[in-house]
Amino acid sequence: MKRLPDSELEVMKALWASGGASVTRADLEGRLRDLGWASNTVNTYLSRLSEKGFVSCEKRGKANWYAPLVSQADYLAFESSAVLDKVFGKSLKRFVASLARGGGLDDAEVEELQRYLDELKEARK
Repeated sequence: MKRLPDSELEVMKALWASGGASVTRADLEGRLRDLGWASNTVNTYLSRLSEKGFVSCEKRGKANWYAPLVSQADYLAFESSAVLDKVFGKSLKRFVASLARGGGLDDAEVEELQRYLDELKEARK
């Protein structure tokens, strides 16, 4: 899997929002309208995503229908791992420490993280 540019990631987010169902390009353009992209731009991104294996394209009548081939959960796991490797040298501790130093974690989030870590630890037993 490869990291997606922000523009292609926006298209994937619109596809994932469909719950994994196939949608037409017109549907996607509607979901992406706020970005102000031309129809050709959306088509270009869909073609790139199809070439990369992220999206399937099926011709039905006159319309192309698109569906995600990569789940949001799988992509997020990949992206998270890549950031952790590249920026924090695979150290989850350094990542969390960076969040804490930057004020990115409040007490409730620390508690939530602790509960999650406890659940992970318990599940490994």
